[in-house]
Amino acid sequence: MALIDIFDFGRPDQLGEGSLWSAREDALYWVDILGFRINRLSLTDRGFTSFAQPGYAAWILEREAGGFVAGIGLDIVRLTLPVNSRETIGSVDRGIAGNRLNDAKADPAGRIWAGTMPVTCDRPSGALHRIDPDGRVVRVDGPYEIPNGPAIDPEGRYLLHTDTALATIFRFDIHDDGSLGPRTPFIVFERSWGNPDGMTFDADGGLWVACWGAGCVTRFAPDGARDRSIALPASQITSCTFAGAGLDRMFVTSAADGVDEEHGGALFEVDPGCRGRAPMMYRG
Repeated sequence: MALIDIFDFGRPDQLGEGSLWSAREDALYWVDILGFRINRLSLTDRGFTSFAQPGYAAWILEREAGGFVAGIGLDIVRLTLPVNSRETIGSVDRGIAGNRLNDAKADPAGRIWAGTMPVTCDRPSGALHRIDPDGRVVRVDGPYEIPNGPAIDPEGRYLLHTDTALATIFRFDIHDDGSLGPRTPFIVFERSWGNPDGMTFDADGGLWVACWGAGCVTRFAPDGARDRSIALPASQITSCTFAGAGLDRMFVTSAADGVDEEHGGALFEVDPGCRGRAPMMYRG
């Protein structure tokens, strides 16, 4: 397992996040939240494109019907690329000044689980929301200061979610009606591990976690035991995803905001030594 490539693109991401592989396009998508941009890298020809957004670009996911859905500011929007047109289908936290959307993932039922947080990252004004295929938005848990990295069991039985500020990954059972069971600590990070950010499962049930402040991605076994890490030349690691036809390539995002590092804000490719799972899609 090793670092394979570093992609800088001439403009580091202030806060790279939300990496997503599109099998339909054989392309990697990710966001620069603070840069108000959605980025695309073709895995076929390494062509890079960036799409400016009207607000904080929190995440992007594919829709089963085609196209994308994205979190922009506090809005959930259907997004058509490359024309970059947006149609708002719902909003969150409208009564809470200074909040924005953060990380999100889809589940096997075609729902989205998305967190909200304060732009200032300094108070627990955020929450975890469920966005149903019909566009209904439901607040399901809170409060959160820096909600991150939803990872959903491929069979839809449980959800892992973290508050990066608490250095804890929580586990929730998912009920048939979309409600959640109690929030239970699953992995509590030691100080030397950094803080948990974006997450994804591999094909063997291992959980890969982007470790903010520790300059690595770390794999945890299905029982939560720390397994192994891949070091990266940037400290603020934010998300990771499997990509490629064999789902055996891993791409990792990072942030430049608040640090002066040669590769802070770059996109990395690493060899994870395993295969991943294809991302799930929104049915709305």
